[in-house]
Amino acid sequence: MKRPSLVPIAFVGVVLCVWEAGVKLFAVPEYLLPAPSVIAETVDRSLFIQLAVTFSEALAGFAIASILAFLAALAFVRFRTLEQGLFPIAIAIKTTPLVALAPLLVLWQGTGWWSKITAAALICFFPVLVNTVKGLKAADAEYLQLFDSLGATRPQEFRKLRIPFCLPYIFSALKISSSLAVVGAIVGEFVGATKGLGYLIMISSAHIETPTLFSAIFAAAAAGIVLFYAIGATERFVVFWQDASSE
Repeated sequence: MKRPSLVPIAFVGVVLCVWEAGVKLFAVPEYLLPAPSVIAETVDRSLFIQLAVTFSEALAGFAIASILAFLAALAFVRFRTLEQGLFPIAIAIKTTPLVALAPLLVLWQGTGWWSKITAAALICFFPVLVNTVKGLKAADAEYLQLFDSLGATRPQEFRKLRIPFCLPYIFSALKISSSLAVVGAIVGEFVGATKGLGYLIMISSAHIETPTLFSAIFAAAAAGIVLFYAIGATERFVVFWQDASSE
């Protein structure tokens, strides 16, 4: 098992030190760019509460989108006509800016959790769908012919051939969409919310509370990083043959 690298932590530490020294050396006003030490002073229980709200919304949207995208991909690969008919709709939803859809979500679902969960799900859905469809079609023709010659049924072919081939593609998409889920939840909070990191960012920006604004941004980044590495750890456990083949 590979040991975790300390390079990212060291790099972040150097950046923070340079940032702290630069702000003090050039006497940069706090409302423009606060020092990391000043930002750290704003980290309190309230920030963690707002982070928990946004993280919960992002995680729920991510889970819902991943399940729906996987089921849709299975249907697309099984029924070619369905893929041809519905795939352009999925592309249209992806290319529509989430900021434009967020007001509609609030109008339809209110300012509660579901509008934020839906926003996170919308931004996560397309990457998982595209990669899963690609992964389900990635099995070599020789393997498909072998399964056919052995009289394998469609469910057996999917379960024992297509899905194992697809898993690396799925996890690649999940890594991308897990970080995007936090973005989707925050965008949903921008439009209508009374709690969450998006709400905190809007309020602190309006009041020119720049240190609080930065702490909310860093909290959002930390949530995305946690989700990304959690998916990576799960991938190493589930797709264990990748690590074995690379040794």
